[in-house]
Amino acid sequence: MVKKQDSTEGKIIAVEEALGRTEQFIEKNQKIIFIVLGSIMIIVLGYFGIKQFYLKPQEAKAHAEMFYAEKYFEIDSLDLALNGDGQHIGFLEVIDNYSITKASNLAKYYCGIIYLKKGKYDDAIKYLKDFSSDDQIVGSLATAAIGDAYLELNDKDKALEYYLKAAEKNKNNFSTPQCLMKAGFVYEDKGDWGNALKTYEKIKKEYFKSQESREIDKYIAKAKGMLNQ
Repeated sequence: MVKKQDSTEGKIIAVEEALGRTEQFIEKNQKIIFIVLGSIMIIVLGYFGIKQFYLKPQEAKAHAEMFYAEKYFEIDSLDLALNGDGQHIGFLEVIDNYSITKASNLAKYYCGIIYLKKGKYDDAIKYLKDFSSDDQIVGSLATAAIGDAYLELNDKDKALEYYLKAAEKNKNNFSTPQCLMKAGFVYEDKGDWGNALKTYEKIKKEYFKSQESREIDKYIAKAKGMLNQ
């Protein structure tokens, strides 16, 4: 019983000593501690202040500025969408003027697709690679569009790389089978009928609800026929 009491008293003394050392440390370094805490507080308040009073207004303004560029894109007026019409800015200026906004990021996607349509494939690759998205469909389609640009540049290996990467990104019944079909066509073009067959069979097995699966049997039969020659 005495040993237990001594042990308890020892623990209490140890705690008191630790608290005493902590108090001494705080007293000795209180100026530095207050500076550090004050700096953290300034950073936190600054972040929320910038987000509330600068980023949000910038985001709203960027989306408003981009409205006409999106309308021009919808009606296939690509040059006006890209460069503006003299009164309203285009996607390129949105990127330059509002670089830290989500609108600027989206404008990169539009620019990439426009340059792809205009046959400026290197520019398309540049802007599409700079674009990022968590959207299940758009992210995959943007990656596949990079593959389209590489294919137009006759770089089949790079095209295949991006089609397969797009197929693995955010798997779904819409964009994934589209990307797999593109990969299958590249395999065919390269004469790699084994991988073409595997790709088509994957669509049939895993994405049987997709539009692409409706006619996939003829591609499977074609690939099997080429392998049996």
